[in-house]
Amino acid sequence: MLDINLLRKDMDVVANRLVDRGYILDISTFQALESERRQLQTYTEDLRSRRNIFSKKIGKMKGCSKDTSSIMKAVTSISHAMKASDLNLDKIQAKLSDLILDIPNIPHESVPIGINETGNIEVRRWGTPRTFTFEVKDHIDLGMPLGVDFEIGAKLAGTRFTLLHGQAARLHRALTGLMLDTHTQNHNYTECYIPYIVNSEILYGTGQLPKFGNDMFRVEKGGVDNKVTQYLISTAEIALTNTVRDSIIDVNKLPIRLTAHSPCFRSEAGAYGRDTRGMIRQHQFDKIEMVQITSPDSSYQALEEMVKHAETILQKLELPYRVIELCTGDIGFSAAKTYDLEVWLPGQKTYREVSSCSNTEAFQARRMQARFRNQQGKLELVHTLNGSGLAVGRTLVAILENGQNADGSITIPAELHPYMGGITRLEPVCRSKKSSP
Repeated sequence: MLDINLLRKDMDVVANRLVDRGYILDISTFQALESERRQLQTYTEDLRSRRNIFSKKIGKMKGCSKDTSSIMKAVTSISHAMKASDLNLDKIQAKLSDLILDIPNIPHESVPIGINETGNIEVRRWGTPRTFTFEVKDHIDLGMPLGVDFEIGAKLAGTRFTLLHGQAARLHRALTGLMLDTHTQNHNYTECYIPYIVNSEILYGTGQLPKFGNDMFRVEKGGVDNKVTQYLISTAEIALTNTVRDSIIDVNKLPIRLTAHSPCFRSEAGAYGRDTRGMIRQHQFDKIEMVQITSPDSSYQALEEMVKHAETILQKLELPYRVIELCTGDIGFSAAKTYDLEVWLPGQKTYREVSSCSNTEAFQARRMQARFRNQQGKLELVHTLNGSGLAVGRTLVAILENGQNADGSITIPAELHPYMGGITRLEPVCRSKKSSP
């Protein structure tokens, strides 16, 4: 969340920067709550001062054996007034907190200004899209004979769930292995195995709650009187970033680099009919996540490095892609700056996102109270970064479409051969719709 002191000191500057990303700050509500807070604090401090004066007076009077009953009544009355004032102040603070939790991060000054994805800027491209001498198929037509089964997936869990079996499942596992090995062995990330279900306060830490609660899958446990609501993670970023929650980190341990493979669960309320055909937008998908915890002065260098780490995977797989810098109107709620990597899909004749890398600066750290002690010994908020390295299902889609052959087989990129047990091609298998995987 934003620093409330920044709002108090530079309200107009903050409001103008938020307008760039399409958010209208409720200045009047904030100022009204702030005015009430200041009045209550002044009133409470005055009461506390009066009580302290009376308390000292009572001590002196008792020392002189004087009657203190009348002044004791005054102290009691002041204490009741302080309690009521404190309760009102807590309510105001809670309203201010709710207001601030709904405010997105301020875009970094280098982020291009735009109202939506049309304002994004292409930074670079890598690879040349392949020229085909036959009619190109998309991953749906290619995948069915290879073990990508949308029908059984829907039968098991509903639309936008997919069952992979046989060759397709092995390719999915091979991609996971390649990505994890690259990030741990070449990019110095520490591999983690994380919980897939988290408590609500963890989601507040990374910014999914309260704003995006409808996009999360809830899990409830316990009876009526002790019901506890938890959530399935929508990204491993949630768990990895929160490992430093309520911590003071040794500056010598920064940067911290963490990675994890996990399923991701997204209900994506409001996304009906949008990219819902095939494996592009699923309710459950796997992703390799990269997270970095850094000092503020090195976070933007870390962001550029993280983008390169994601690019490495696409280059290993020989998949054409482009890097896009998102504009102010397209960056995510917690992000100060974001790059997307989009892979070429010949079946769709377009580039599609396969990774998103963001620097949230201190936005998440302030929510989590994740700090370090700098060289001067002063406590300071860390900066947190996250990025996909990569989305496994979409990478599989890209391999199917870019590696397709006229006979329906798929040429597997050389880097995956050791992970596929030496298999270099996926071959279509005729299979009855009624047969089991």
